[in-house]
Amino acid sequence: MSIHRSLNLSSSLLVLAAIASAAPVYAQVQDEVVVTAQRRVQSIQDVPLAVTAVSGDYLEDIGAVDITDVQKLTPNATIEAARGSSSTLIAFIRGVGQQDPVWGFEPGVGIYVDDVYIARPQGSVLDVFDVERIEVLRGPQGTLYGRNTIGGAIKYVTKSLNMEAPELKARVNVGSYGQFDQIVSGSVPVSDTFALGAAIANYKRNGFGENLNTGADHYDKDVLSARLSAEWNPTSTFNLRLAGDYTQDDSNAKHGHRLLPSFDGTIAVTEDEYDTRAGLGDDNSVETKGVSLTASWDVNDALTFKSITAYREGETVTPIDFDALPQNDFDVPAVYNDEQFSQEFQVLYSNDRLSGVAGVYYLDGTADGAFDTILGGLGLTVYVAGEQQKENLSAYADFTYELTDRLGLSLGARYTEDKSIADVTRELWLGAGSASFDPSITTSTGPIPLTGYTGLERKDNEFTPRIALDYALSQNTNIYASFSQGFKAGGFDPRANESADLGISRAGFGPETVDSYEVGVKGALLDNRLTYALAGFMSDYTDQQITVQTAIYNPALPGAVGTPNDFASTVLNAGKSEYKGLEFESALHLSENFTLNAMAGYIDAEITEVNDASLGNIADLYVPQNTPKITTRFGFSYNYDLEGMGGLLFTGSASYRDEYHLFNVANPAFAAGTNPSFPDGGPALDPTSYTVFDLGVNWTSESGRWDFGIYGRNLTDERARVAGYNFAHPAPLGLDSSYSAFYRAPRTVTASIGFNY
Repeated sequence: MSIHRSLNLSSSLLVLAAIASAAPVYAQVQDEVVVTAQRRVQSIQDVPLAVTAVSGDYLEDIGAVDITDVQKLTPNATIEAARGSSSTLIAFIRGVGQQDPVWGFEPGVGIYVDDVYIARPQGSVLDVFDVERIEVLRGPQGTLYGRNTIGGAIKYVTKSLNMEAPELKARVNVGSYGQFDQIVSGSVPVSDTFALGAAIANYKRNGFGENLNTGADHYDKDVLSARLSAEWNPTSTFNLRLAGDYTQDDSNAKHGHRLLPSFDGTIAVTEDEYDTRAGLGDDNSVETKGVSLTASWDVNDALTFKSITAYREGETVTPIDFDALPQNDFDVPAVYNDEQFSQEFQVLYSNDRLSGVAGVYYLDGTADGAFDTILGGLGLTVYVAGEQQKENLSAYADFTYELTDRLGLSLGARYTEDKSIADVTRELWLGAGSASFDPSITTSTGPIPLTGYTGLERKDNEFTPRIALDYALSQNTNIYASFSQGFKAGGFDPRANESADLGISRAGFGPETVDSYEVGVKGALLDNRLTYALAGFMSDYTDQQITVQTAIYNPALPGAVGTPNDFASTVLNAGKSEYKGLEFESALHLSENFTLNAMAGYIDAEITEVNDASLGNIADLYVPQNTPKITTRFGFSYNYDLEGMGGLLFTGSASYRDEYHLFNVANPAFAAGTNPSFPDGGPALDPTSYTVFDLGVNWTSESGRWDFGIYGRNLTDERARVAGYNFAHPAPLGLDSSYSAFYRAPRTVTASIGFNY
């Protein structure tokens, strides 16, 4: 038998349904960690790529709140809630991602829920409930997954239904800032071949701060999520699963903490980082819902056919107060809408030495939106609206052949055809607000057309290969080397300013590509008490899409000469970037009850070439964003048997993140005299390094029916910046401009009680 042979695919679905929840990577060495990173059930030690797997049970054990907690467990990853919202996701892996959630921009890291790709980041900060495990794949993905992603993929896998006995799980959390969560999930077999399941979660919390202008909570949480599913197994070789989900996020808008006083000096910076003085309003709504149908048929012992059909849609209504002051100096009310249909067919094969997957994928999605940029101090409003349609048709394959019992060769390839169609509208209105955005406004005059693009179209196609070699040095040690290419199609800037760029934006921006090289070793030592994974990588990033927004003076618009009265949005295809680094994950099983685990990531990221027609290479003006040079985590877990009264589980960790840049343009503290609106200068916006300490203890009854836990998170109350706005330096927009920061959660304590049946 081959040392590294994967499990037979013909029974993969049954195995996946039967295995226990995957432990955090290498955290429980007595159990084999099983993942489906390569679309087939494998031991994580045998997967020739960098992947972090975390079980839903472990996330509950450490008191994890939502998918952003996986950031602490994954080297070289930034997974955060976006500025202005509690449920819009910003994800970067190994320096590759996408920060701008506006329609027309695609994420660089793919989010999957039960193999369904989520095209838009709104509503993607998924709460941890009814989850089997979360897998984070680092590096380009495209030969194994339906939608190609250039930076990596995050797989959120929900729990399968129990076809033999009813199950019920309930949990209540109470804690700091009025936290009160209720989560209930369960399933019931209707017959020997059919089961129904449901899960509902309601998350409530008061704000970490306050809107001092309106009195509303700031950084509160008000989220309702629900899932329904049905599974039918008429035979041992056929499975059909229908699933639907719905999430409504009514948390108040996050306006941020303004770091500078008002221009006239009458409004000071708030004392608390979580407070704001925004005047645009607090009502915010993000609604997402979807349905999927997954069918799997084991044709024979070697061949499985799978179909994944899905439809999703979302709607966001949000007020964005850039100036974070009571006046409407720089206010942006906005709406976003999206819908997507996807269809994927897969063929999974496993026979003797050959195993793999091949498939075709189709995505038809539309995203649109509109917003006003109200510059009340200048008496101007810029209205922006548009729609971008995306059609993607792809074919992919990835197969592994065991050349010997020790040596395996994987070959993969993908061909992608991507079509974008865009409409972009930009208008100038004189007054506070436009009738185009809000028809009830009658006090403004306009419109003055600035951009009028309709039916813009571009097509991108690309062939991207993957090759990997893995070799079993011994029963417990595997090494691998791989090369893969990633690709993200081009598009059109949804904020394009034709009047300022003289129509250059009509051509749109081109695709970006990455060549990724990786070597790694995964193994176990000390009689399997120490397990580890070490990976080194180097990525050559070409034509990276960089979005830069700058305040400008447009002589065609009203206003004092030289004073910014508009903003330009530019999407650059940066010439070259280089990313190289190391990643380490390990666990040391000191005894039957005591485990230490560690994670470390190092990345050297540099934008090496940005060509300007008149200035030449201006790469020194740009920096990688959302990419700390060093990320680490050290944790422990200790089980204590209460001898007939259940058991206690103690967990703790220290997570460190190095300083990093929020934008592709560095934001150091600007010096006195460099900004006319703030002659005394201003503070830095980019985050400094920080460490977060977490501790928890959980009691589980002898029967396993009841558990009770207390969790302390961010025990040193680290007020770390995770996002920001900057229209103050080097050129301000509006009289008071925008210079605000957003922060991670402060110190919190949560008590949780759960019941399992």
